[in-house]
Amino acid sequence: LLAILSNITVTLKPYILERVIDNNLMTGLNDYNSLMIWAGLYLGVILFGVAISYIQSIALASLGQRIMHKLRTTLFSKIQNMSMRFFDKNASGSILTRVSSDVESLSELFSDVIINFVSEFLLVINVISMMFILDAKLAVACMIIIPVVIAIALIYRYLARKIFIKIKAQLSRMNGFLAENIIGMRIVQMFGSQSKKYEQYDELAKGYYKLSMMDMILRSLSNPLLGLVGDIAVGVLIIVYAKDVFTGVLLVGVLHAFTTYIKQFINPISRIAEQFTNIQSSLISAERIFDIIDNTADTEDIEVGEKVDKVRGEIEFKHVWFAYDEENWVLKDVSFKVLPGQTMAIVGDTGSGKTTVISLLARFYKIQKGEILIDGKNIESFNLSSLRRLVAVVMQDVFLFSGDVGYNIRLNDENISDEDIDRAVKTVHADDFIQSLPCGIQSPVSERGCTFSAGQRQLIAFARAVAFEPRILVLDEATANIDSATEAALQDALTAASNQRTSIVVAHRISTIMSSDMILVMRHGEIIQRGTHSRLIAEGGHYADLCRAAGNRNGQ
Repeated sequence: LLAILSNITVTLKPYILERVIDNNLMTGLNDYNSLMIWAGLYLGVILFGVAISYIQSIALASLGQRIMHKLRTTLFSKIQNMSMRFFDKNASGSILTRVSSDVESLSELFSDVIINFVSEFLLVINVISMMFILDAKLAVACMIIIPVVIAIALIYRYLARKIFIKIKAQLSRMNGFLAENIIGMRIVQMFGSQSKKYEQYDELAKGYYKLSMMDMILRSLSNPLLGLVGDIAVGVLIIVYAKDVFTGVLLVGVLHAFTTYIKQFINPISRIAEQFTNIQSSLISAERIFDIIDNTADTEDIEVGEKVDKVRGEIEFKHVWFAYDEENWVLKDVSFKVLPGQTMAIVGDTGSGKTTVISLLARFYKIQKGEILIDGKNIESFNLSSLRRLVAVVMQDVFLFSGDVGYNIRLNDENISDEDIDRAVKTVHADDFIQSLPCGIQSPVSERGCTFSAGQRQLIAFARAVAFEPRILVLDEATANIDSATEAALQDALTAASNQRTSIVVAHRISTIMSSDMILVMRHGEIIQRGTHSRLIAEGGHYADLCRAAGNRNGQ
């Protein structure tokens, strides 16, 4: 509505001038009062147009910001519910680009590009209508320039799309490379790879620069071309129809109005062509955003399924086969059973499938064959949210969020009280370490917890797991970064934490699993041995070899 009103004010101005010229000045009437009325009307149209444009700008800005907020929160929510397989396939830099710059680009499409496109299109229709109202024969003659203008616009659109697809892809590569190197900066500096990384980033940036220059050249060329078409059309109009003015067939005001209308006809088309750049960018961004939002194959619906508040903790894998990629099997016919309250350990060489067992128990991935049961029920029937609440996992590589120590234990869960946090901290013997911090439990944590040692981060992760009071506790190389003294204290804590809980421990250190109720030995995705520590030692084989290797390392 605002665009229509704005366009009416634009097309009325040449019409008012035509009335003044042909009905007043050219007739020799020179009626001062009539001129003042027309002048007042002209000024009123201008002021009305300014007011409409201002209101339109405010409305569009508000619309754009609301759409951007809605898109970002929707996209973030969707990303949080994607499966691990999605993150395996998509680089973090690409995901960040979609949430930030792609959403920004799409916001411009709604708040600026679309309404301007519609406004300019309506302006073209209004101008053509006014032309036919003033002089139909002259209007038909002016329509000859339309095919030329359309041809230029279509060629520009085709070239702009090709360039913008390349620009978006290059920007994703740059952001991905940057994010990866910021996270891995310690490794970069440790191995003195700064110059090599600079060269790689410089090469990516040069590629982006070249594509951007191609876009600027194309954009800079389209407007002058369309402007040239308009100037030529005005010149031809004057040359061809000047004699009609002299003979009185054509009024001066009409010819003047048509020269203005031709410019008003060309200018919106020129601006529409210029908007093609933004439209192409926005549409490509939209495709990238809705590739995620419309993705159902990799989406986890955490609210579907049976909600379970309590379980006994019996875990059973029945003939489980799993592959990350087609039939490149990581687990092959894996079967085992852990009774409630028992502790089961998994050992094996790197790549044997130990961590995969844990990922499958938390349903980060779907298995291809077999069943995984908790208390005799297939975990596929469980509500994901409640399932993951029952299973707490402590990884070797601990991730801490920006905030404070208490936040990293509670993770913003209001059901966990301060007393629960204190109890968890004491259970894992992290109270001395936390009390030594300047602000205790409220001490700030920087990004990824880089101001804490690996062992301190691990203690916070243990406290986090205990605070959530899981029925199943999973430790994935969780003591690998803890010194021997801390490990000894932590073993006592874990014994207390594991009381009445089913525990699964993945470890390289044999000392941490010797007291386990059952030990699984894995190799190449298969269970090759199982039993207690003493039984496996007596049996010999791969587990005994691992123990001897561990003893030799300790001896060294």
